[in-house]
Amino acid sequence: MAVVGKWDRGTCQLGASGSQRAVGRHAATPRFVEGSIVRIFMENFLTYDMCEVHPGPNLNMIVGANGTGKSSIVCAICLGLAGKPSFIGRADKVGLFVKQGCLKGVVEIELSKTPDNIIITREIQVVNNTSAWFINRKPATLKTVEEQIVALNIQVDNLCQFLPQDKVGEFAKLSKIELLEATEKSIGPPEMYQYHCELKNFREKERELENLCRDKTNSLEKMRQRVERYKQDVERYHERKRHLDLIEMLERKRPWVEYENVRQQHEEVKQSREQAKEELKNLKEMQNPVTKKIQETEECFKSLDMKIRDKAAEIKDSSQKCKQKQDALEMKEKQIEEINQALRMKKDEEMDRQRKIHNTHKMIEDWKNELSMMAACENLQPQIDAVNNELKKLQEERANIDSDISDLTAEKMNQEREKKRIIDRLEQLNNIMNMKEEKLKGRFRDTHCALMWLRKSKDKFKKEVCEPMMLEINMKDNRYAKYVENHISANDMRAFVFESQEDMEMFLVEMRDRQKLRVNAVCAPAVSCAESLPSRPIEELHRYGFFSYLRELFDAPHPVMSYLCSQYRVHDVPVGTEKTRNMIERVIQETRLKQIYTAEERYVVKVSAYTNLTLTTNTSLRVAQFLTSSVDTDERRQLENQQQDINNALKSLDMRLTTLFERQKHLERRDNELRHQKKELLETGNRRRQLESKIAMKYDSLRQLEQDAISLEKESQQANVKIKEINTQKARLVTELMHLIKNCVSLNMLKADLVLQSATVAAEKNRLESEFKAASAQLRAAEQQFRELDDRKRVLTENCKELLKKARQVCKLTADQHLPKEFQTAFQALPTTLEEIDAFLNEEKTRASCFTGLNASVVEEYHKQTQEIEQLTEYLEEKKNELDNYKKNISQVKERWLNPLKKLIEQINGKFSNFFSSMQCVGEVDLHVENEEDYDKYGIRIRVKFHSSTELHELTPYHQSGGEKSVSTMLYLMALQELNRCPFRVVDEINQGMDPMNERRVFEMVVKTACKESTSQYFFITPKLLQNLTYNDKMTVLFVYNGPFMLESNKWNLKAFCRRRRRLGRMDEQ
Repeated sequence: MAVVGKWDRGTCQLGASGSQRAVGRHAATPRFVEGSIVRIFMENFLTYDMCEVHPGPNLNMIVGANGTGKSSIVCAICLGLAGKPSFIGRADKVGLFVKQGCLKGVVEIELSKTPDNIIITREIQVVNNTSAWFINRKPATLKTVEEQIVALNIQVDNLCQFLPQDKVGEFAKLSKIELLEATEKSIGPPEMYQYHCELKNFREKERELENLCRDKTNSLEKMRQRVERYKQDVERYHERKRHLDLIEMLERKRPWVEYENVRQQHEEVKQSREQAKEELKNLKEMQNPVTKKIQETEECFKSLDMKIRDKAAEIKDSSQKCKQKQDALEMKEKQIEEINQALRMKKDEEMDRQRKIHNTHKMIEDWKNELSMMAACENLQPQIDAVNNELKKLQEERANIDSDISDLTAEKMNQEREKKRIIDRLEQLNNIMNMKEEKLKGRFRDTHCALMWLRKSKDKFKKEVCEPMMLEINMKDNRYAKYVENHISANDMRAFVFESQEDMEMFLVEMRDRQKLRVNAVCAPAVSCAESLPSRPIEELHRYGFFSYLRELFDAPHPVMSYLCSQYRVHDVPVGTEKTRNMIERVIQETRLKQIYTAEERYVVKVSAYTNLTLTTNTSLRVAQFLTSSVDTDERRQLENQQQDINNALKSLDMRLTTLFERQKHLERRDNELRHQKKELLETGNRRRQLESKIAMKYDSLRQLEQDAISLEKESQQANVKIKEINTQKARLVTELMHLIKNCVSLNMLKADLVLQSATVAAEKNRLESEFKAASAQLRAAEQQFRELDDRKRVLTENCKELLKKARQVCKLTADQHLPKEFQTAFQALPTTLEEIDAFLNEEKTRASCFTGLNASVVEEYHKQTQEIEQLTEYLEEKKNELDNYKKNISQVKERWLNPLKKLIEQINGKFSNFFSSMQCVGEVDLHVENEEDYDKYGIRIRVKFHSSTELHELTPYHQSGGEKSVSTMLYLMALQELNRCPFRVVDEINQGMDPMNERRVFEMVVKTACKESTSQYFFITPKLLQNLTYNDKMTVLFVYNGPFMLESNKWNLKAFCRRRRRLGRMDEQ
């Protein structure tokens, strides 16, 4: 519990445990500037149960060890005065500022104001992260509270007024523009920042108007140019209209001229038609006699044709009978040939029988000779039995080999299936490793490049080198990855682990110096810590909800595990459950563990070096990013060993199978040899029996051939008798054929005479038909000419009607109206022929087509553009007047803003320079202007020089050291102190980076500046002070203590303490 004590001018005042109420006061009523803080009350806020602080009106030194609660007072001031949690930089939710284990916290700030002080109260609810506001104990809205705070010129978001501990470094990061705005708000008159904002707005409006006027002027000029072009287009439009009117009149006359031409053609065609009709009548009268002669010749020709056809029928019948006789003669010839062929076949058959008898006798003689020459068959059975026995043994051995091959093949297939399963599983594990490498490549590309180089260059290192820890660490259960990732820093997660310091240095030189890669590397302890034992068995912690130490949740190579045990003590950090979270206070008190993990939080327990009190911080666990995809290394190692064993077994099986296959081939060759030997023995025994059987069969065949003998003489006599009978039949057929041929010749002669007569009649007929055809062609031509003239007359009649109708339509006349005199007069001035009209019309159309893109809208657009130019001219004049007014306003506001600002900055510069001079340093503050018209680019530039050998340098986050930035920030705030119109200023632990000399000088300046009569209230927070510092009577020192022996607030009585001290003093004197 933290306690605040107060010291005024040598008097020490202490608060009570958990709560505090400062009771010390100055003898006279202190003078508080309006808006300064009179009282701060906190309940269940951060480290405080209940605490009340009464600061003084001038410099307030809040002193206490780290972790006691100094900055908690700063947080209370900020949040109590409607500040945002994000500005403090500690948490983003206001509910996190409530003391752990409490549901509600209260901050109350009492501000000085005449006639009555204002009390602002903020109640913070943890459950829904909301706040309730009160003014003078009455409910109010946040907007009302902010209005009250603004009215008192309190700006807790202005680093020139309120500089919390976590924002000290950001002051130097303020840009020149931000520093100017913060200074204007802090110490400038209320209207200065308003003028600055007006100037920026006016300048923005001025730019907009200048751009608008420039754009409108350009538009106006373009419109004038366009109107000028339109003017020419209007003139061209009228000229084009004259041409179009003439074209219209030509197009009206053209149908009348066309109608007249067609009407004249109609009269000419009508006369030609009457002449063609008379000529057609004469031709028809001349053709009738020729038609009669053609009919008579046709009848004679038909009669002759009938007689020729009758003779042709008789000739055909006689020819068919001749053909039948000829066919009968050919049939008799074929019968004679067939008899001769049968006789020849009998002769061939007898010769073949004699040849077969001769061949059979010769074959029998040869076989008898072979049989007589063959020795008596010896006994071959013992040799055959020996071969059969050897074949049986070979078959048994081959069966055994086949069985062995089958067994080995089955075993090989089983091994190959197992190998495939192991390879698939290894591929799955490798895919997980690839996913981890892709994450590494996406987040830390330099580390991934270094990893690729390491894998190619492992032979360059003396000892083992482990890849980045995020690849080497494999979770046994991915649910616990968040504990390991929250415990190990991100830098170490991507660090390479070396067993040799020399290897690590060589690696870093290669990566950082040569390849310019940003990589991390660590070295495992020389003495392995991987097997270190925890401070107590995990079983003792089971009752608190702990189930394991961090080390047991993952696997890692020996160097990585040794490093993690040494650096992060993963072997002694337990992991608990929600049960642990629910009893966390008991766990911390009883176990005295330094680090604890619950289901979703991490607790770090520290013991104060000052008070021996236990300080606990807890943070929510981040979601795991790298270790959620893990590979079981034991499984992978076991699979690789199994794969090696299977490969060895497969090699052994292949060797055994090769031996068996070679033996199998040898046995097959031996088996073939024995079977061939057996076959030869069997064939030798069967040869004599085969010869005897064949000789017997040939004797039977020879007897059959001798029985089948043919008598050729008898067969020849029979054939001669048949041929003689057929020749007699042929002679009779020849006589009949001669009579038929004579009859056929007589008929052909009669037919030839009739054909000659028919040819004469046909010639006469053809002559008459030719004459008729010529006359018919002339008649058809006349008819065709008549039809064409008749059709043309009808077409011209229709054309005349259509053209007359079209001509009336063009001139907009009805059927009973005549052509008006004005049209007749206009037509007389125009050409009279179609060719001249078309030529004139084309010429006028060509002239009119030269005026392209013109229509009636050109004139309308011309008048419209003229009106728009007049309107735009008036609008532009109005905007130019408005622009002149803005320029006048800018000039006036600039004078009211810039002159006071320059004087203010000169005053700040004087104070700032004096402070630096007193420290034997140089510092300047000036108004930085890039362009006088860019009011949003104005800024305050701070330039400092801490060493005589250097030049003045602008204060930036990078150029000066931390102490130099702290000194510069502090002296700038002190320069604002006397000029400041804000009621109070807060600076938290700004002296931490200063060396003792600068800290002493700055402290003396702070005391001197903040304790003047005219200055506002000042809060200076620090964890420690130098000895023998200079103090002032107007200072108020607030000491913050914490510990188990602090008094409660209701027991705090400063007067009783003083009386007791004086009484003890008198007792010591006696």
